[in-house]
Amino acid sequence: MPENQISASLTLANREAVMDAIATIKDKLPFLIDLTTEDRRTIVKMGDKSRAFVSKALEVATQNPDFLPRSFDVEEMRKDLALYEALYPVLLSLTQLQELVDDTYLAVGSEAFTAGLMVYNYAKASGKGTGLESMVDDMGRRFARKPRKAQSQASKV
Repeated sequence: MPENQISASLTLANREAVMDAIATIKDKLPFLIDLTTEDRRTIVKMGDKSRAFVSKALEVATQNPDFLPRSFDVEEMRKDLALYEALYPVLLSLTQLQELVDDTYLAVGSEAFTAGLMVYNYAKASGKGTGLESMVDDMGRRFARKPRKAQSQASKV
C-alpha cells in the first residue's frame, strides 16, 4: 500500500464547529461582495506597488481638497483604504487556510481513490468464483469508455 500521509477523522461536532466559525466570520464581514467573472476581469486592481501610490494620492487629496470636484469624497477614499489595509491580514490567513484545506482534500481523496483501485485490482485478479463478479463489473464501469463513433457523434450535437 502507498504511503499514507493523512490518518485523521473529522467528527460531526468539529465539522459543525468549523462551519459555525465560518458563519461567524461571514457575520463579522457583512460588507463582503460577490463579483461576477466579468467584474473581476474588468475591475481596476490594486496590488503591492499601487498601495504606496494610493496612500500618496489620499495625502494629496487630504491636504489639497480645493482642486477636487465637490462630488469627490475624501473620507470615502480614506475608509476604502483603511478597509483594504484591515482586510489584508485576514486575506492572507484565509488564503493559507484554504491552501491547507485544498491540499489535504486533494491528498486524502488521492489516498482513498488509490486504495479503491487496489481493492478493485485485487478483486478483479482473485475474486473469481467468490461472488464478486457483479461488484467488480459494476466498479469497472468507472473506467468504461464510449466507442469512438459515439463520442464523435456526441460532440457534433
